[in-house]
Amino acid sequence: MDDDTDEQALARAPRWLFVAAILAGSFLLFLVQPMVARMALPQLGGAPAVWNSAMLVYQALLLGGYAYAHWLGRVPPRMQATIHLAVLVGAALWLPIGVIAMELPADAQPALWVPWLLIASIGPLFFAISAQAPLLQRWYSIASHGRDPYALYAASNIGSFGGLLAYPLLVEPGLALKAQSWLWTVGYVLVLILVAGCAARLPRQAEGEPHVATHTPAPEWGRILHWIVLALVPSGLMLATTTFLTTDIVAVPMLWVLPLGLYLLSFSVAFRDDAVLPEILTKFAPVIILMFGATLIAGHQKLAYINAIIGLLLLFTVAVTLHARMYALRPAPDHLTGFYLAMSVGGALGGVFAGLIAPILFDWTYEYPLLVFAAGALCPQIFLVPLIGDLWDRHRPAKTVALIAVVAVLVWLGIANPGGVFGEMHEQIAFVLVAALGLVAIGRRPAYLAALAGGLILFGGYRSIQLSLTDARTRSYFGVYTVTDYPDERQLAHGTTLHGVQLKGARSTEPTTYYVPGSGVGQAMQALPDLYGPAARVGVVGLGTGTLACYARPGQSWRFFEIDPAIVQLARDSGKFTFLRQCAPQTRISIGDARVRLTESASASLDLLALDAFSSDTVPMHLLTREAFATYGRVLARNGLLLVHISNRFMALAPVVSAAARDGGWHAVRLSYEPGPNFVAEETPSGGTKVEQVETEAESASEWIALSHDPVLLNRLVARGGGWRQLGTWPGFQPWTDDYASVIPVLRLLHPELAND
Repeated sequence: MDDDTDEQALARAPRWLFVAAILAGSFLLFLVQPMVARMALPQLGGAPAVWNSAMLVYQALLLGGYAYAHWLGRVPPRMQATIHLAVLVGAALWLPIGVIAMELPADAQPALWVPWLLIASIGPLFFAISAQAPLLQRWYSIASHGRDPYALYAASNIGSFGGLLAYPLLVEPGLALKAQSWLWTVGYVLVLILVAGCAARLPRQAEGEPHVATHTPAPEWGRILHWIVLALVPSGLMLATTTFLTTDIVAVPMLWVLPLGLYLLSFSVAFRDDAVLPEILTKFAPVIILMFGATLIAGHQKLAYINAIIGLLLLFTVAVTLHARMYALRPAPDHLTGFYLAMSVGGALGGVFAGLIAPILFDWTYEYPLLVFAAGALCPQIFLVPLIGDLWDRHRPAKTVALIAVVAVLVWLGIANPGGVFGEMHEQIAFVLVAALGLVAIGRRPAYLAALAGGLILFGGYRSIQLSLTDARTRSYFGVYTVTDYPDERQLAHGTTLHGVQLKGARSTEPTTYYVPGSGVGQAMQALPDLYGPAARVGVVGLGTGTLACYARPGQSWRFFEIDPAIVQLARDSGKFTFLRQCAPQTRISIGDARVRLTESASASLDLLALDAFSSDTVPMHLLTREAFATYGRVLARNGLLLVHISNRFMALAPVVSAAARDGGWHAVRLSYEPGPNFVAEETPSGGTKVEQVETEAESASEWIALSHDPVLLNRLVARGGGWRQLGTWPGFQPWTDDYASVIPVLRLLHPELAND
């Protein structure tokens, strides 16, 4: 091999090695977050304060890792390698990865205990791995004698994307938590070996970095703030898109994977030289933001899946455009770690704004249009055709003011529609005109932003503001709750999911929706005096509007378990729903994760326990595990009755409950309720009566499973009639446990054979 070939081989080897090390580290980083969440779920519960605290811990550790990588740049390369390898070896003392076993106090505050628990469990490992991407890119620049290292960031995000998809699709369905922990441990050892190999490529000079041709001036604070803002908007928009899609468009399990995955892929697309796609998206980003950002705010349910696709395309366009801009403004390699530190700060601020501040500050997902507007303000403005640029050549300020004024008038006409000037399609016509002005304004940022704001206000913005002013909406970390009044009923919706209906007038105490007398839970509640006498003890997981309280009878003892204080306020304190006040005003409500609260309850303290927490897109898996059913069995009396509500549009939960019943020695029956036709009588002009069938949401189809360790009691329930049948079995389906559970086997979309289960 000649000298040139030797040099080429040496040049290729470091790149391959550094890419592998960065990719593997990022893969582990995104694998550990959902893994530890699953490990901690039974111990900490699923309250939002728990996971908000966990997110802050991850963000803090990530920032710490980037700051540590930036600090290491002050010492010679070989010293950097020695220190970082020592940190990796020291963190290995926390292997195999897992959550430390400890008993939390009953009054433990998540803001204090969750950070302490997670830092003590995985803090050193997460910190050491989080420094990989910026640190190894700097090492690559040193080892390759000044080559541009930024393209290696694509490997980091490909690794992150791989870890993101691998956990829910491969790791969680295929491995128990103990095996997952050992898999991560093996991966950590591999990363340690790869990092050691990268360290061996560093030059042996003891002082300075003579291999760097020049030391460039430090970036100014204005440039650093620009990096932070360019990173903040895509990060916040990624979380806001997830919230907006699942709240106002369509609630689908694991939908959060798509926005996060596109966000990560955008780095791989944008952080490249001579890339065609970023150039195309950058030019047309103002068009996409103007057209799709405004129309998506309308949130039309009939086009739910199309709107979801539009939202994802909008997110990807914004992320690629702003990340490409950030890449174009990158500093020289000797300031690389500071650049990534600023980017990490921006990403963290975006996450804090969309994930923590917005749910407190807003009663709707206002952060979404705000971030769309911010994206329009930050994306490069290029005239679509030269002719438009020529039109703006003269009298730019005057033309800008005139366009803004015209947009304001069009928005007013679209909303007020005085004299029916725009007809029934007044909003749509006004938006088309505003959008046309916006297209002409691309290249003149103030005029463009006026058109973008007008579009956002026309398509949904002003209606959301009006609804906020009526106090009809409440928001918590679990989502947006909207109370809607109709002539004969009042409804509570959680995003796109109906969560309760109360009839008005004399029928206000009638159970509705999933809880009507003919449903499984309705029949069980009516059977309480026969099964347990006049002093039955009842527990209900999931308060909703408090509908089930209207089955309470004098002498009975009732207790609700509700994780969201906002629901308690709506059902009990606001006066908007009166089931509790009218039917069971003395009912106790325990706020917090139901499994944690039931673990604290006395043995044999309930006769009937109803689980009603599985009808939305997110299933609290820890309430359906073997250990959870053991807790229910302990809290229930020996002849106690467990009711499980399994109505779910996306998941077939009957196999899960059936496997748990088989495993725990429960006897189980099932009732599928279908509401009958509803008729209303109307007087005709001739004085006669016309009867018409109408659709109503006061009654809903429902699926309930009743379980008991006492077959005699279960037979007594079935003997009362109503359509109970034996719960089927699914051979080969293993019960969920705290160590193993996955929603993949029960997704109806992936398993058509479960469509009717």
